Amino acid sequence: MARESGHHRIVVVGTGFAGIGMAVRLKQAGYDDFVVLERAQDVGGTWRDNTYPGCRCDVPSHLYSFSFAPNPDWSSTFSPQPEIEDYLRDVTDRFGVRPHIRFGHAVESAHWEDGQWRIRTIQGEFTAQFLVSGMGPLAEPSYPQLRGIESFDGDVFHSAQWNHELNFSGRKVAVIGTGASAIQFVPAIQPEVEELHLFQRTPPWIMPRPDRTITPAEKAVFRRFPLAQKAIRSWIYWSREAMVLGFAKLPAIMRQVQKVSEKHLEHQIRDPLLRAKLTPDYTLGCKRVLISDDYYPAITQPNVEVITDQIAEVTPTGIVTGDGVKHEVDSIIYGTGFRVTDLPVMDMVHGRDGVSLREAWSDGMQAYLGTAISGFPNFFMLIGPNTGLGHTSMVFMIESQIAYILDALTTIDVNGLREVEVRAEVQRAFVDGVRSSMRNTVWTRGGCTSWYLDAQGRNTTIWPSFTFRFRQLTRRFNSADYQTLDM
Repeated sequence: MARESGHHRIVVVGTGFAGIGMAVRLKQAGYDDFVVLERAQDVGGTWRDNTYPGCRCDVPSHLYSFSFAPNPDWSSTFSPQPEIEDYLRDVTDRFGVRPHIRFGHAVESAHWEDGQWRIRTIQGEFTAQFLVSGMGPLAEPSYPQLRGIESFDGDVFHSAQWNHELNFSGRKVAVIGTGASAIQFVPAIQPEVEELHLFQRTPPWIMPRPDRTITPAEKAVFRRFPLAQKAIRSWIYWSREAMVLGFAKLPAIMRQVQKVSEKHLEHQIRDPLLRAKLTPDYTLGCKRVLISDDYYPAITQPNVEVITDQIAEVTPTGIVTGDGVKHEVDSIIYGTGFRVTDLPVMDMVHGRDGVSLREAWSDGMQAYLGTAISGFPNFFMLIGPNTGLGHTSMVFMIESQIAYILDALTTIDVNGLREVEVRAEVQRAFVDGVRSSMRNTVWTRGGCTSWYLDAQGRNTTIWPSFTFRFRQLTRRFNSADYQTLDM
């Protein structure tokens, strides 16, 4: 592949919902001098990489899509992974942004030097006035540190790097982790394997999945009357937004919601000993709330064992737990999530004086509006700190940030600015406000340890309020919040 380099007004990194959404909106706003750098050979981000059996979204399809690109052809109310990946490919081509994408261009580093960004990729070097990160938090798999794992003789892989060549028939499989991915792929592989050893550290709260097929008649209505689908999208949005009352405002509400999950568990798990293993000891919502109708039935099958003892070590032929029991397995699947509070971008991006994001975030991840970071001029981050959600669609937050960045670019052009950098005191005030709002939320006081929390126990991941409030805050770019440099 020929090496490429060159200068562009804007460089965007990543082609998930964030990067593709940014590219489409840039093109619609009349910006043509931009490139999108993508490490893989196609678009899709986490929806391209996570191809494990059973993978699907846990946010309703009509809401988990761009507002400017509704899809009338979703097959079900909760869309499966292949459809979401196809949707992103379709948006990429329909809005004409594929020519702007440079595939196979994994970013190695980005440095702010001499008033511009210098971005080094494995295929060449680019410079840009503005750098936009669309590298989401669900991109780099997280692996537990297991003693002896290098000695294991069998197959080992993460759910985000699924081994589709492996035939599970007759296999003794260990699954480590019981999070959002595991509760989807465990029911898919359970009928195939001879034995499934499920290693659970903390049980999740699981709600029923209200999934159903979308009928041909409904699809016809959505195609002919787009406002009908827009109305359903709005209804889903506001019903989901009401959940914030329980998560962040009135935690007592979660106890009532929790009863639904308890009934779901009681109905599907008759064995009291197994039910005890699967009953969380923290408030619903503290960790990510999962939805499934087939996970509990799958793990009650005779070929499944739920193990709650801590893993002591891995041997060439199995896993030994703290109680001394050796579990003979020939395959290990990690369902252990992603590096959410230890993002690879932290070591990649270097701002003023060569300071990396990791160094700038020594006191925890922080950004103004989750988008701009003091010490990093002309740099914007989509899905940045405290923009994550526990109740609704991340696409809503992404579109809010994109609108903010576009308004920033317009302001810069109108006022003849060359550089913008959020003021340290503005960022600090915003972060202090977020941390204050977080204190009484279920994510902080729910009694659990989750991937929402960093090493210091701070929630640097979740937005602690209503998403419409975030949209209000990002509606306009205020240059007074920034140090600016004229052309």
